Amino acid sequence: MTGVQTCALPISAQKLSASIILLSSNRRGKELAGRLAQSLAAGCLSDVNSLKASNGKIECLRNALGGATVATQQIETENQVIAIMPKAFEPAPESSGSLNDLAVDVQASAIKVLEVKPKAGDSVDIEAADILVAVGQGLENQGDLAQVEAIAKALGGEVACSKPVATDKKWLSEERIIGLSGKKCKPSLAILLGISGQVQFTVGIRDSKTIVAINNDENADIMKMADYVMVADVEDVLPELLKALS
Repeated sequence: MTGVQTCALPISAQKLSASIILLSSNRRGKELAGRLAQSLAAGCLSDVNSLKASNGKIECLRNALGGATVATQQIETENQVIAIMPKAFEPAPESSGSLNDLAVDVQASAIKVLEVKPKAGDSVDIEAADILVAVGQGLENQGDLAQVEAIAKALGGEVACSKPVATDKKWLSEERIIGLSGKKCKPSLAILLGISGQVQFTVGIRDSKTIVAINNDENADIMKMADYVMVADVEDVLPELLKALS
């Protein structure tokens, strides 16, 4: 599918005389953005959080220095490919746009697919979740994940995590990682359990409407950005929280 898209996109752009192409800055979108930019001799920016027109140029706001700051950048070439972070903008209440059919003649690829094996893994979409219950390294026992999952289910939400929980401990799939190495999420409610609040994580959750942090370190960085905080051991809070939701 990616190969077909890579061929069809530049052809479509040329047919429509489109000099600015917007894509989603997810895993596939970022790969397509780079390939498309190369085909069109275009400049390319990914992970864009905001757009603004200024003096005939499009200014793009992106996280920089590992998420520690926000940089304003613009593409100088005529052709531009911009990949925008999912949920960077709120949906428009009404759409006045239209969809038009476009015939594109894509040549068959010289590469033949001999076999397709489905990737084993998690199909969760934490970016679409309205409520997230996220765990960090402060959750010391893997067995406590059952209570975390029960809490998320009771709230109608999804379980997410910081990067080490998935990549180092391998307790959860990488599809559940929040942050610079994972997903940027904007839930209505984020409950953060045992997460210290390193900037690599917070860039993916700081736009939540309400953040609740539970940590046994009152000086943890996450406590400074949360709307509600509780200084306590996560293991002590989980059964009480689950009981209150039951």
